[in-house]
Amino acid sequence: MNELMRGLEPLREWDADTTPLTDAARARARFRLYETMNAPAAPVAVGRRPLLRIAVAGVATAAVVTTVLVANDSSPRTQPVSATTVLHGAAIEERRLEKSIAPRDDQFIYTKEIIKETPTKGGRTRTYVDESWNSVDGSKKSYVSELGRKQWVPVFRPGQGTWPPTKWTELKELPTDPRKLVIALRDMGGKPDYSQPMKPADWPMTQVFVSGLLRAPVLPKGLRSAAYEALAAVPGIKVLPHQKDADGREGIGIQFVGGPETPWAHGGPILVFDAKTYRYLGMRDRRTAGGTTYDQWSYIAVSAVVDRVMQRP
Repeated sequence: MNELMRGLEPLREWDADTTPLTDAARARARFRLYETMNAPAAPVAVGRRPLLRIAVAGVATAAVVTTVLVANDSSPRTQPVSATTVLHGAAIEERRLEKSIAPRDDQFIYTKEIIKETPTKGGRTRTYVDESWNSVDGSKKSYVSELGRKQWVPVFRPGQGTWPPTKWTELKELPTDPRKLVIALRDMGGKPDYSQPMKPADWPMTQVFVSGLLRAPVLPKGLRSAAYEALAAVPGIKVLPHQKDADGREGIGIQFVGGPETPWAHGGPILVFDAKTYRYLGMRDRRTAGGTTYDQWSYIAVSAVVDRVMQRP
């Protein structure tokens, strides 16, 4: 979510006289920083929730063809389910449930996120309830909570922003066609060239942008389902059965592990979907801080548009 890119605020303040980074440049810096931090030979502490690393693809390339067996209510037997089935099902479910909203520039996006985490080597589970209010157009101070740490976020200065964008006008500019969406994000900072097909080298950066959209709690109608459909064609996705969300609900996990040209040593975070409806339930992730590694489960409990900070729907 917004706090991911705000994690680069100390870098911005390092030299206030320099030209502010664009959203694209800031996201690229975050991606390179993330790659460095996750290199096996140089383990270092990482942030609360690293940027989601599920890749997207709009072309048919060599993929990890993986299915899982799930119970079929009409039969005692099991049936195979692919990543394509799950993600297209998630897109259909999103269209069925989503509502069209048009927040005003002077309003705020309210979110209530539940995060649970447990040390991987054993220990007590801690639960965080993070409530945040983000300015719709960035013209007002936002109030955010990250693992219980609350803070005011100052108004954006010219040229500053986050990924995914918090400005509704910027989100509205993104295509809701899955193929156009990945190309628009690939060509961010310039005019999208929809005639130019995606190349293998394009995916590592583009998947950071696309998957980052799924961190946003509220999106314009059609944008989240477009992201799911783009993910359905990704090379290097595997399906994991018997995954649980923060509430202990069991579902099907989708994880990016990469391919020959874009391998990920440890795999990305896991998106968990309901095994019957394919509705998105939440995320499983892992973070390291202070020399301790934590397994983490999270989900958005409430999201809405409100008129002021501290107002709840």
